Order: sequence, then C-alpha cells, then structure tokens
Amino acid sequence: MTRAMVFPGQGSQAVGMGKALYDAFPVAKAVFDEVDAALGERLSDVIFNGPDDALMLTANTQPALMAVSLAAFAVLKDKGFDLATQAAYVAGHSLGEYSALAAAGTFSVGDAARLLRIRGNAMQSAVPVGAGAMAALLGLDWATAAQVAAECATETEVCTPANDNADGQVVISGAKAAVERAAELAKERGAKRAIMLPVSAPFHCAMMQPAADVMAEALAGVKMVAPCVPVIANVIAEPVTDPALIKDLLVRQVTGTVRWRESMTKMVQLGVDRMVEVGAGKVLSGLAKRVEGIEGSNVGGPDDIEAFLASL
Repeated sequence: MTRAMVFPGQGSQAVGMGKALYDAFPVAKAVFDEVDAALGERLSDVIFNGPDDALMLTANTQPALMAVSLAAFAVLKDKGFDLATQAAYVAGHSLGEYSALAAAGTFSVGDAARLLRIRGNAMQSAVPVGAGAMAALLGLDWATAAQVAAECATETEVCTPANDNADGQVVISGAKAAVERAAELAKERGAKRAIMLPVSAPFHCAMMQPAADVMAEALAGVKMVAPCVPVIANVIAEPVTDPALIKDLLVRQVTGTVRWRESMTKMVQLGVDRMVEVGAGKVLSGLAKRVEGIEGSNVGGPDDIEAFLASL
C-alpha cells in the first residue's frame, strides 16, 4: 500500500469544524492556540462558533481550514503516525498546499497561518467586488471547458480554467461578463450544468496578479526547508522537494490553474493507491472516487482518526 496525505481547500469550511478535535486532544488544541497566537486574534472562536459570514471571509477561511487540517494531523502524529515512513507524498488543493507543506515540515504552523492570512487578504483585495466571477462547468471534459473559456475571453476580459478538479468538473474564473458568457456557451457545448459560484473574487486567474506579487514578497521572508516527503504541486502536477522551487510554485499558484485531476493521475502513476484527506469535509476523498486505481478516505474527527490508525 502506498499512501498520499492530501489537504482540502476553500469550500470545505463549516462553522464548528475541528471543535471535537480541540475538545478531545491537547495536541489539537495546541495547533489552534498556535494559529491564534500567530494571527494575534481568536480565529478559533470564529471557527467553532461563527458567525458563518465571518468564517466565509477569505482571509479567515484560508487559515481556518489549515488549522483544522493540521490539528487532525497533529493527533495522527502524536499517536504514532510517521509521515516520512508511512506516506509517500503530500498534496493540497489550493490553500491546502500550505497545509500539506506545514505537515511535511517545510514551514511552521504559525508561518502557514500568517502566510494564508496575507494570501486571503491579498486575493480579496486584488479585484474590486463584483468585477470577477467563477463558475463550475459540470459534464465537460478539460479540453472543451478550456476552449469555451478561451472563446469567451477578450483583450480586456479574462476567462480561464481555475480548477481542473476531476473528469467532468472544471471551474473557470475571470471577468464577470466573460465567465457568464462562458457558462452559457458551456451548456450549448454539452455541459450538464454550469453553476455560478458564490465567491468573493475570481481566484486562480490572471486578475489575481496583484495578490501573486504580495505573496512573492511574503514568501521571500519565510524560512523554508525541504519537505520530508515530496509535495505534488498544484500548478505543475509533479512532485517537488526543493524549497526555492516550492516558493516559486506557491507564487505561481495564485494566478495558475489548480491541476488536481492531473495531480491525482500522477499519484496513481507513482504507485499511490490510498489518498487520505486530512481535515474538514470530504471533497477530495469524493473526487478520488473518479480516479481508477486510488481509494480515498477522510480523517477529520476523533472517530476517523481511530479508524485510520487501525488501518495502518
């Protein structure tokens, strides 16, 4: 059995996530306390108690999801799970890549929290509210979805694939009018559904360049070491270990496509047959069901942890 540990991104958040971990395990509580200290505020209170609109703010959502993932991972580690010998790779969806890197020891929990707060604020402020949009195109293959986006872009209006999540699930991002045109065209080209997403900014497209510039500066000041296992990076869908390359890829990730379908395919090619999602929700373990040769599971609460440890 060859295992990859993967970490969820935006969309998996829910008020109350991680509270059972916090209550049951001192090492999990310590992670939430470390995140609170790094940010200089009680983000844990928002995570556990809401209100929902506060948790949904991108600047809160990103470090919050990381905190829950790393709290769960800390419990696994405390109970004897050794990433370096019991998993071959890590990966994370968008912000989840920061969780994956922190789990693999590339940077600290505190640094991950600070970087994700900066990233969330930068992505939110990169584009005026209402100027951008994102849409999920369901039932189209990657090539057709990319072609639809390209046809609806103009010299002044960006429209590009943002997330290649799985076969038949591509998210596009860009200028609001262009994305709306693409959603309609996608249906004409055979999409089962084209859903405008309730997001506050057009993530993972060229309109995020101001945020990428901010992250380049923020990452330059963070000490990073090689992860204990390779990370399969979002923007190239290949395993990497070099800290300088990882920094560059994290900057490119802000404007680049999250190549998750290809990342899962790469895992299979590398011999991975178990993909364990660590943290809130079951989005990534659900996507794993669409890939032949890989089995997905989730570790998000105390019961999941016991089940996972029993499976080792």
